[in-house]
Amino acid sequence: MKTVIIFFSRAGENYINGKKQMITTGNTAILAGKIQQKLNLPVYELTPRIPYSVQYDEVVQKTEEERQQFAQVDYEELLLELEEQVETIFLGFPNWWGTYPRVIAAFLAANNWENKTIYPFCTHEGSAFGSSIEDLEKSCPGAEIKLGLAVRGSRVEQSDTAVKNWLKTY
Repeated sequence: MKTVIIFFSRAGENYINGKKQMITTGNTAILAGKIQQKLNLPVYELTPRIPYSVQYDEVVQKTEEERQQFAQVDYEELLLELEEQVETIFLGFPNWWGTYPRVIAAFLAANNWENKTIYPFCTHEGSAFGSSIEDLEKSCPGAEIKLGLAVRGSRVEQSDTAVKNWLKTY
């Protein structure tokens, strides 16, 4: 069995340090890259079939609607036999509305988590994991949810020490 990194991230206009700023690489993608550099693992990005806007306010409105409607956000198929080939997943996402985005929820609902180990990591601007750890436990019956790493998006570039210390638990 192998270990992989699976994440969702969004570039474009983001809310960082109290103001909107344009970023070319999503904060969670940067964090996933730092983990990949340390562990040399395969990386898979969850990509919504309908991309999110680059405009922050449009994304906020759309994701609030998705959250309220418990939407299943379709994503591009991962070229990975998760159930048969993977035992451990480093699962990354931004904290949206106090938990993981609905594209992550759709991915979780589409897979069997029995006997899997999940190391969650997220980016945020002040709310850390919110309820995402509890939500992961509910959405992934049979999985072991390990200690997660939450990094402020505005500090993701300076998170090398936090990543290194967190990975000591792996």
